[in-house]
Amino acid sequence: MDLTGLDDFTIEVPSWAYGNSGTRFKVFGAPGVPRNPFEKIADAAQVQAVTGLAPRVSLHIPWDRVEDYGALATHAKELGVRIGAINSNLFQEDDYKLGSLTHADGRVRAKAVAHHLECIQVMRETGSTDLKIWLPDGTNYAGQDSLRGRQERLADSLQQVYAALDDDQRLLLEYKFFEPYFYAMDIPDWGTSLVHCLALGDQATVVLDTGHHAPGTNIEFIVMQLLRLGKLGSFDFNSRFYADDDLIVGAADPFQLFRIIFEVIRGGGFNHPEVAFMLDQCHNVEDKIPGQIRSVLNVQEMTARALLVDTDALRAVQVSGDVLEANRIFMDAFYTDVRPALAEWRESRGLPADPMAAFAASGYLQQIAADRVGGVQAGWGA
Repeated sequence: MDLTGLDDFTIEVPSWAYGNSGTRFKVFGAPGVPRNPFEKIADAAQVQAVTGLAPRVSLHIPWDRVEDYGALATHAKELGVRIGAINSNLFQEDDYKLGSLTHADGRVRAKAVAHHLECIQVMRETGSTDLKIWLPDGTNYAGQDSLRGRQERLADSLQQVYAALDDDQRLLLEYKFFEPYFYAMDIPDWGTSLVHCLALGDQATVVLDTGHHAPGTNIEFIVMQLLRLGKLGSFDFNSRFYADDDLIVGAADPFQLFRIIFEVIRGGGFNHPEVAFMLDQCHNVEDKIPGQIRSVLNVQEMTARALLVDTDALRAVQVSGDVLEANRIFMDAFYTDVRPALAEWRESRGLPADPMAAFAASGYLQQIAADRVGGVQAGWGA
């Protein structure tokens, strides 16, 4: 089984996945949870150490605000990882109750724009090239605000942020069809994100979060279309059963993950420098580091299966109209057990054959539980 296509495959992990998380009603604590961004980076480095798949760590501002970002970047490098995307935060300020980049009050919009200028400066100091924006703005009731007016204000705010980017930096614009608002989100779908990105320019691309779609949405079609247009900037991989559950990748529908990655490969986005694979998860009941390890391994496994699709044979039967044979070729790759081959692939590169077992045996969780006593644990709002 040829897995050489995986040699350069990487996934970016989020710093917030290592902090405390929970439900809408309760945030659950756990021993050893990081108390600052330096400890988050240390935990993220454990994922890279046992998988070789996660060399970048996304930051979230202000959750990961520090006095010296250069020191944080150096700390990451010393642990074998580096800083990835910088994520802005527009959902934890009282001023943003009725919107941030779309707010009717110019003072609030200016504050939201200034926050992104801070994030761009963090990018410069850490070596990051990606500014990721998830816009939580929206309305709960018909007539609450002008839908068109909010789009016009958003376009103006985004243009101000975009104009501040350096030549080697990108703006990644996410979408979500509902939540936290329930009548109309200001960027509810990939089309709205795409429209704004096209207006901004070549340095603006769409973020596709696999949990941010209405039930029944054909996500792989969206992947295909954005790749076709050269506007797919990154993925936020997670899994969900109902709404945006932020579960371990592949937990709900491994076949969907396989279909998505197949379209990435077919569309030229695999190992492409402008299409970043990222995780976006909050682990509520499972241990944080093993949860991230499991997710990156699930993505790698489905990628290995997608690479096995005999595309030449598939194309031939597609042209001839042999529907059942086309489906058989596709499904044969999906049902192939690649786990033994992946274990061999890891060992050939000096990695543990079983990363989950290797981490469990390392004693790291017990060590941080003993060492990280006192202080304030990181989590939602911290």
